[in-house]
Amino acid sequence: MPRLFRHLSVFALLAAAAWRVEAAPSQFDLVGPRLDVAVTHDGATLPLAWVPNLAEGDRVSIKLDLPPAGSERFRLVAVFLRGAVERPPRDWFHDTLGGKGKSGDLSLVVPKGAQQLALFILPEKGGSADAVASAVRKQPGAFVRAVQDLNQATLDRARLDTFLDVLLQAERENPDSVGATSQVLTRSLAIKLKAECLQQPAELQAACLTGDRETLLFADTHSSALADTLTGAPTDLAFQLSATPQAGYGFYSSYIGVVRDIFRLFGAFQSTQLQFVPALARMGDSRITLLLNTPLSFAKPASVMVVGLPAIEAAKPPPLRHGEGAGLLCAASGAVLPVEGAPLVYATRYARDVMVRVAGTGGASVDLPAHADARRGGYVLDKTLPDAGFAGPVGAQLHGNWGFTAFDGPRFTLSRPQANGWAAAANTTLVVGRTNAVALAGEGAGCVAKVEMRRGDGASETLGWKQDGERGIVVDVPLDKAAPGPVTLTISGAAGAAPATITLPALQEIGRLDALTIAAGDDEAVLTGSRLDQVREVRLGGATLTPGALTRSDRADQLMLAAADPAALRALAAGSRIVADVAFAGNRHKTIAVTVAAARRTPQLLQRSAQPVQRAGVLPMTLQPDGVFAQDARLTFAFRLDPATPLTGKEVVEIATADGQATSRLTAGKGYDLQDATTGIVTIVPAEALGVLAHGALRVRIVQDGVATRWTPLGSVVRLPELRSIACGAAGRCTVTGDRLFLAQAIAGDARFDAAQAIPDGFTANAVEVVPPVAGQKPASLYLRLRDAAGAIATVAVP
Repeated sequence: MPRLFRHLSVFALLAAAAWRVEAAPSQFDLVGPRLDVAVTHDGATLPLAWVPNLAEGDRVSIKLDLPPAGSERFRLVAVFLRGAVERPPRDWFHDTLGGKGKSGDLSLVVPKGAQQLALFILPEKGGSADAVASAVRKQPGAFVRAVQDLNQATLDRARLDTFLDVLLQAERENPDSVGATSQVLTRSLAIKLKAECLQQPAELQAACLTGDRETLLFADTHSSALADTLTGAPTDLAFQLSATPQAGYGFYSSYIGVVRDIFRLFGAFQSTQLQFVPALARMGDSRITLLLNTPLSFAKPASVMVVGLPAIEAAKPPPLRHGEGAGLLCAASGAVLPVEGAPLVYATRYARDVMVRVAGTGGASVDLPAHADARRGGYVLDKTLPDAGFAGPVGAQLHGNWGFTAFDGPRFTLSRPQANGWAAAANTTLVVGRTNAVALAGEGAGCVAKVEMRRGDGASETLGWKQDGERGIVVDVPLDKAAPGPVTLTISGAAGAAPATITLPALQEIGRLDALTIAAGDDEAVLTGSRLDQVREVRLGGATLTPGALTRSDRADQLMLAAADPAALRALAAGSRIVADVAFAGNRHKTIAVTVAAARRTPQLLQRSAQPVQRAGVLPMTLQPDGVFAQDARLTFAFRLDPATPLTGKEVVEIATADGQATSRLTAGKGYDLQDATTGIVTIVPAEALGVLAHGALRVRIVQDGVATRWTPLGSVVRLPELRSIACGAAGRCTVTGDRLFLAQAIAGDARFDAAQAIPDGFTANAVEVVPPVAGQKPASLYLRLRDAAGAIATVAVP
């Protein structure tokens, strides 16, 4: 029921609009006689509906088509006119009778010097051909202008009818499409668009847009001067009217304005015997239907229908130009080549045999048929470009016939529909947290129909894109709220072409660089900033640095950079100014200026000692070589700076693993003490200061007044297995029992590890059997090769 009411409301509005229009004096809604008119030019014959202009020497065949059962006979008078100030000679008048089963035929040849051809149709008993000829010869200028304006109004009416037909068809098919369709028709047919109609509900838009037909057509080249002129005396018309034909094709005066001019004009040369009635010609494929505004009169004064035929002049091909969106287009059937500038290509049959000529390789070309479609705003290809013989974007030009005259239209660049290969530039990455403009290179930009994005297993999302030259598109990829991960783009081309897919990584935004610190003689550097976990490499002069330990604070990240070739880094002179190139994940780069600082001081280790911890039930071990300490041992060392730099106790002692994964900072009273102004004493338990997992090489540096010394090797800290018992049998085999045996790589009965028992990775048992180096002889000690430091050996006495 709502759908019924909706259509009833549309019909009601259309009826109301029609009532208003019918009330106006400009409506041509009475159907008059029909004419069959054909034109022969250089041996070719076309119906008049296909002929925009006549030429000297053309043969015009005219047949008055009246109903066979009609009781009236009509006289058909044809006259050639040659301007507003010259009367046509009497032999330019031709007449015939038609009706009551008799066809009224004329076959005329356009004489030299003729400019217009007018047809007069009047009842046989209402007047003679001589009366018509007398009226025309008395006021030739008035009839010249009448023919011009009638022809003008006929063309305007054709545009208006096309607009109404297409818009109402769109309303029938889908009311929601009326708004978009009307805007395209506005450009195609040079029709005024009433924007307020688009604010109404979809089902009412068509009725609103078509309601006031008087104001639909643009008034572009025609002025109201004619109407003003016609208020004078009729005898002055021949001197006040211009015989110059209207120029251009389609951007005419408003339809209603032309019609009112016609009424005033015809009123100026009425007589007591003849009443001249303007008739508009509605062109069919082979027949013309005359539309009248005034009912015919068979009494005195008798009605004379006046019909204007196309002007006799040189052909004026349509001034077509590229329409909106005429960038790179697709050479596929159904694709639109947008054109503007000549509304009559949509409203008439003047343009025929239109082709799109596509240039191929080697000078060959292919013609693709096309047809005008006002609703789509251009010429629509009826055939797809073949793949063979063409490469890359191809040039094309619209061409066809305008009546009998060939014309060339605008040029276009077309994409081959078979080409849908796309690729992003090498190392292209996306950044989450924003919309990314991604440039893709390929040949088929004109044929791209849709671009979609998929993140992980999520649903597809249609993306916006635009052409970028002849071989690329730019796609907007919105990742404002996305998480890092792969993003897949799917580019759909013309029908039949396989979609192209591209997968790109989406990464966090590139980090901030605050500073890169290095001093002369250093074999490592420190980079500070944000998101430094994305750093992949740093190039500094001739040295290449790789990321090491990363530490984070509230304000910044700190990334240690180790030199692949320490000698190259140490060769940088103090004071050197260098621009470092920092490479991030995804081949993204930033640069930062670096000044090599003066060489750092180096702390001097004087003494060091370690006091192991004795644990109940755990067998004691000794460690070799010197400088290897158990993680739970109490490590004490003494250091000194150069004699010129006294210690104040305000220094910070930094102890860290060589990989930078663990760092401890000691201050006075908290592990740091002074012997005197030149000697510092430091005590730590590595497991407590660095964590129970810290192991490997340790290093130390002193920070004084914010300036750090170089790192100095401190030794190696190791984690020890906890051996609880060693039981050896008579054959000398020993069973070792304990915890964390996985911290040993191998256990042997001699220091050479000749018959060592390997401990596999991931060993979880608490006992292992060791073979003695001498069969049947119990070893005095067992030796454990430790995992945490290369060359570190722990020795335990066999009870």
